[in-house]
Amino acid sequence: MSAHDVIATAVAVIVLAGVSVGVLRWYGVRERWATASAILRGMVQLAVVSVALTGLITHPGLVLLAVSVMFTVAVGTAARRLAAPGTFWRTAGFVALAVASGVVVALGVVFATGALEPTSRYLLALSAIVIGNTMNITTLTGRRLTETLIERWDEVEAWLALGATPRQASSSMARHAVHSALVPSIDQTKTTGLVTLPGAFVGAIFGGLSPVEAGRFQVIVLAALLASGSIAAVVTAQVRASSPTRPESLVSRVSTRHWTRAGGHR
Repeated sequence: MSAHDVIATAVAVIVLAGVSVGVLRWYGVRERWATASAILRGMVQLAVVSVALTGLITHPGLVLLAVSVMFTVAVGTAARRLAAPGTFWRTAGFVALAVASGVVVALGVVFATGALEPTSRYLLALSAIVIGNTMNITTLTGRRLTETLIERWDEVEAWLALGATPRQASSSMARHAVHSALVPSIDQTKTTGLVTLPGAFVGAIFGGLSPVEAGRFQVIVLAALLASGSIAAVVTAQVRASSPTRPESLVSRVSTRHWTRAGGHR
């Protein structure tokens, strides 16, 4: 990589981050700097990981350590999005269960069937993609179900008064939350090759695989994403729907935090 490539990349990233912040600021969106901060953080992390992977990819023990770190960060990220005050560790527990259940089953099927060889390279690549996607689906499921329960809590209380369990009272809402969380992944899978060329497919081609072999790898990835996400979403919905009390509004919690930081002034 030449100095010109590095400079051109930095300029492109800075301009794109500026566009994102500018559009959000113009529209009055809160936390408008979050996109720029995410881009900067991602750039730094990718730079570190890219250097680390040079010596890590050939050592199975280090690959397992890297996957463990990915899993831990994913669980912490999703738990912070879903936890009410004072419930982070409890939330992290069920998030870990949801993500682990989906990822273990998906990767187990892929490697057990021989679709991919159980090498360090494939383990690291597939784990990173599946863990990240499963984290997103878990977060979407939990937030969607929380919002729906808040909006329709009177309905839930009516069912509870009639003797229904919390899960029975909110079963239709839980199913809807699972479906809503899976929609982006389903649409991505349905439109692959027509609307988008996924990163795993493009990366496999750049890595030297033929388009046919890259396509085979991408199909495996997409199937693993949906399988893992489906399991994680159902586990999340089952746990989230078991509470007999009205959940706290995630939106109001965020608003309160901003109000406090601003010293009570908007």
